[in-house]
Amino acid sequence: MAIFKGAGVAIATPFKDNGDVNYDEFARLIDFTIDGGVDAIIVCGTTGEAATMDEEEHMRVVKFCIDHVNHRVPVIAGTGSNCTATAIKLSKEAEEYGADAVLVVTPYYNKATQGGLIAHFSAVADSINIPIILYNIPSRTGCNLLPETVAKLAREHKNIQGIKDATGNITQTIKMMSLVGDDIDLYSGDDDQIVPIMSVGGIGVISVLANLAPKKTHDICAKCLEGDYVTARKLQFEAFPLVKALFSEVNPIPVKSALKMMGIEAGPLRLPLTQMEPENEAKLREEMKKYGLID
Repeated sequence: MAIFKGAGVAIATPFKDNGDVNYDEFARLIDFTIDGGVDAIIVCGTTGEAATMDEEEHMRVVKFCIDHVNHRVPVIAGTGSNCTATAIKLSKEAEEYGADAVLVVTPYYNKATQGGLIAHFSAVADSINIPIILYNIPSRTGCNLLPETVAKLAREHKNIQGIKDATGNITQTIKMMSLVGDDIDLYSGDDDQIVPIMSVGGIGVISVLANLAPKKTHDICAKCLEGDYVTARKLQFEAFPLVKALFSEVNPIPVKSALKMMGIEAGPLRLPLTQMEPENEAKLREEMKKYGLID
């Protein structure tokens, strides 16, 4: 049984001006996305700036999200690390707090071999009982989960149930799906590739766009799941200019600017991320108006 089908929001983490987590605004954002129709919340991933949180703060944010969501939708906790022992520790804690699954990114910087990746994910899988979604994003990690590696992990570990594919390489995705079949659930990791990914067996997206437009992101996925790819393609095309603007600078810089434009005080970014360049912000504002998110 799938962890979720449809639009999962890779939720941003609002901060106060002093750098602390703004839990009041975080609760507002959680409620906004759930009320808007998201099918799951993914907390403390890339968009949530988990890379700049220490372990204690990271897990406080995870626990707050789980508690505030209160079973309205599944909560998937980002628990990946470049250190296997840390990934295990965070994953165990997320399970204790009641996470429905964990999202585990490929170890970054270390650039493990495929054998190392198998050992890493196997160790995490063996340490917990809840489902794992693998997260493959070579552009950030410098490390690529090859199709054969994914197939081996899915065959050998029942709780490795999904993969967030942010490779941008549809040829690799097709090869992977031809090998794994029904052994793993595929989620798009890119908002501009929801329809292509779902057309080759995907069941949803882990989305940045859903922070701003939860219903429209949900609808793209819903139409794909219904087999109505004509409508899904139309919705994908309509969202494309906004998605492009949302990634005109490294995520989550633009989405936090966009949330502020919509009245959600997402606050500053933590260094080394900095505020959006004015010309890019102006373009983002223009696309948000065209998409009907702001006046």
